[in-house]
Amino acid sequence: MTNKNYEILEGHPLPRGATWDGKGTNFAVFSAHATKVEVCLFDESGENEEARIALPEYTNQIWHGYLPDIKPGTRYGYRVHGPYEPEKGHRFNPNKLLLDPYATAHSGHIEWNPALFGYRMESMDDLTFDERDSAPYMPKCIVVDPNFDWHGQTRLTKLRVPFDETVIYEMHVKGFTKRHEKVPEHLRGTYASYATKEVLDYICSLGVTSVELLPIHAFVHDSHLVEKGLSNYWGYNTIGFFAPDPGYASDPADTLKEFKEMVSRFHDAGLEVILDVVYNHTGEGNEKGPTLSFRGIDNASYYRLLPDNPRYYINDTGTGNTLNVTDPRVLQMVTDSLRYWVEQTHVDGFRFDLGTILAREPNGFDNRSGFLKAVCQDPVLGCVKLIAEPWDCGPGGYQVGAFPPEWAEWNDRFRDDVRDFWRGEAHAAALTERLCASASIFNCEGRRPWSSVNFITAHDGFTLNDLVSYNEKHNEANGEGNRDGNDNNLSWNCGAEGPTDDAEINALRHRQMRNMLATLLLSQGTPMLVAGDEFARTQGGNNNAYCQDDEISWVDWSLAEKEKAQVRFVQRLTGLRRKYPILRRNLFLTGDWNEEQGLKDVTWINANGREMEDQHWGDTNMRCFGMLLDGRSPVSGVKQRGTEATLLMIINGHHDLVEFTLPESNGGSSWALLIDTNIEDMCAQPQKEQFNIGDTYQVTARSLLLLQLVCEDTGPEGVPKSCG
Repeated sequence: MTNKNYEILEGHPLPRGATWDGKGTNFAVFSAHATKVEVCLFDESGENEEARIALPEYTNQIWHGYLPDIKPGTRYGYRVHGPYEPEKGHRFNPNKLLLDPYATAHSGHIEWNPALFGYRMESMDDLTFDERDSAPYMPKCIVVDPNFDWHGQTRLTKLRVPFDETVIYEMHVKGFTKRHEKVPEHLRGTYASYATKEVLDYICSLGVTSVELLPIHAFVHDSHLVEKGLSNYWGYNTIGFFAPDPGYASDPADTLKEFKEMVSRFHDAGLEVILDVVYNHTGEGNEKGPTLSFRGIDNASYYRLLPDNPRYYINDTGTGNTLNVTDPRVLQMVTDSLRYWVEQTHVDGFRFDLGTILAREPNGFDNRSGFLKAVCQDPVLGCVKLIAEPWDCGPGGYQVGAFPPEWAEWNDRFRDDVRDFWRGEAHAAALTERLCASASIFNCEGRRPWSSVNFITAHDGFTLNDLVSYNEKHNEANGEGNRDGNDNNLSWNCGAEGPTDDAEINALRHRQMRNMLATLLLSQGTPMLVAGDEFARTQGGNNNAYCQDDEISWVDWSLAEKEKAQVRFVQRLTGLRRKYPILRRNLFLTGDWNEEQGLKDVTWINANGREMEDQHWGDTNMRCFGMLLDGRSPVSGVKQRGTEATLLMIINGHHDLVEFTLPESNGGSSWALLIDTNIEDMCAQPQKEQFNIGDTYQVTARSLLLLQLVCEDTGPEGVPKSCG
């Protein structure tokens, strides 16, 4: 260490982090139990430590000091002194360089070495104390100019797509463009790749409104994965809640700039940006994990520890530790982080990984928890999309439907029931509620159908193609003997395990994919499509590709050309959803007779073309039914003119063809076919086929239809005028 001399002034306790004011930098870090905090300054390379300066003031549990002449670009970290008493929950070790929890930029990456651990790793005894310096193996924080100028800054605006119009596209920043030939090779897999016109044009062409990015917060690649030549590809191992990960930057020195420019490009294309965020745990693991930031700054405050033995961590996340958001300062850090991403980068919403963790109080999940109340009343966070993954690994952790109003939730019951129905393991009654936004779960406290985020696949699990191609997981590449990943996939390989040359099996697989895509995009609620499912992306049966930063996970763009018909099918579905508001109602369907309107908003029809009765619902062998959506019923609290199209969805989950009688409705004269999943390429049809009321339609085994009621008095595109 060169130990340069720096002037140090009192500074201020707020804001936390390293804040440059045009003349110098204020450093402020929270620690309730430290006895001394030093800020360590490094040269531009980040390799040479130039000074250690003790922060001179301690106000309201915040250590702070002001260093004149410290400019943006300065590399820094902290060393924190205090008791090393793991039995009491304290793990201070000033030999370990620590990342600033509020740093908005990181430089470098972790190089795994025993010096990163606060104890003598060789002994595997976390009660021992390690005196080796970890700085050579640690990334460094960077002082950032909060007002830096960058190309496109004036274009940063929030889009605010209404939730009932939202179609989410889940994607991985790197994996989506890593194999895209239209992206310059040096930009593939980076934030900057989204400046490529062909990439954005393609996403927009699908008719989605919002991209949901897998975690981009700075994260840790676990040592055991690195040793096996693998990585934490998904990124669910956060170490910096304010910093975009430099591994996705084409120029790591400009990571924050590049991320902001990416958001701007998405907004220019009319696409919202939703971040998948991980505030439930950090990348420091359990008591045997490394000391990288929070553990060394104030372990007893940042983490939930066992009350009767604080040496050990509460592990409701299944990752080794659980962030303690019941601590006011930790809760403040999380909400500060959320506001930062909204105000400074203008993202449009968040999906909260293991969201129930954030709502856990000492007695368990509480939908009026401190975190949920803090977010609800926040004027910034109350204006963006909030989506919970409503489960965790702890006791009482499954809480689908229990989040408060203004939140949407991933609905795994939709996933499971749709999968089960189309593989022939569930009857009609199991599916009908999912088609109606799972009202028994979400229709309370003024919540709306969009509260149910419907999905059939996600990053975790089989792709859509693999769901219809494999009965068993094939995770051998993960190096765990195929023991990892979920064994209960509710999948069906249609007759052969994996790829096959059997034309009949391949035709069935494609029809099954169309069935599930149609069910997803024609159901009430908020649909979420996974990138690549629209052209049958495969992971070779790997249902837990979290560690595969390679061609197993990267999107194979050659399939987009091969599977053009399936891409067009998705485009047709999103187009229909956009055209017909009755497919995305802002009111729950009830099926009740409305005396004032003289109609039912939804009527369930049997194969004879008649309304279903109670005894039909009790038939567990029933697999074919119709869902009649009356176009005269309002789609929101206010009647919208010009949206009165009446639609009929027919679903046949039988393994045999069913003759379905087309019913009468609203004085219509005929039915126009919009979708038949038995037709390989609907877009190749020159015009809509029409069928008379009372005609019998031959509904192919395992297929789905959508028809529109046509009246005698119609517009140029068959839009009803007199029967709506």
